Amino acid sequence: MPSPHPAAYPRTVSNRPGPSATPSLTQRRKAATQLDIARAAVELFTERGPDGTTAEDVAQRAGVALRTFYRYFRSKQDAVAPLLAGGADRWRDSLAATAPGTPLPTALESSIAASLVPADEEAAEGLRWTRGLLRASADDPALRAVWYRVNQESEERLREVLAVLAGPDADPLEVRLAAAAATDAIRIALEGWAESDAPVDGPAGPAALALRCLRELMGGVSLWQQDAGGPRGAGGPRGG
Repeated sequence: MPSPHPAAYPRTVSNRPGPSATPSLTQRRKAATQLDIARAAVELFTERGPDGTTAEDVAQRAGVALRTFYRYFRSKQDAVAPLLAGGADRWRDSLAATAPGTPLPTALESSIAASLVPADEEAAEGLRWTRGLLRASADDPALRAVWYRVNQESEERLREVLAVLAGPDADPLEVRLAAAAATDAIRIALEGWAESDAPVDGPAGPAALALRCLRELMGGVSLWQQDAGGPRGAGGPRGG
């Protein structure tokens, strides 16, 4: 079975340096260990389900001692958070690198489409692992809680990125609404897609669903009126 790659979206322990900082060797090793444990947890949850997996199983699959597992994670469900958060981290980094002057709707739609349309088989596999985790969370409240926590943390970080993109004159409430809408658009799209057997791309894929959700959620927010255009290819016509 191939090892899961960082999931689309959608980090329990956040020691992530700022954009200009270079991670230390200790930080890189810690992050690598966290990801090894996370991949092991995803593999086992997919094979056996959360109920059939113990923290000891995850530690053994990851090749670490149980005490190492608990150094990083509180529970077996908690261990998947780095993979669930990885895609959101990359998405925010991409959004933060948007060219100056790009209208906010264009920046959001372009970055969402880029993050959820798989560029290669590795990215497609990451989406499929996300689907498996979301399906498993339907019967596991603790795993579902991790998913919601990861989204909340992502929304809080996204507000800082959007505040810069929107400019100093933007209404803080609307920036907050935009961060919530963008985060929920991706969350709802991935959850809806996970409930189906739709492929990873196309009109029923996560990217198209996320763009549709985003336009519906942001339709009444004045920040969204900056640009009536924006990329439509991945999501079809507005509203639909």
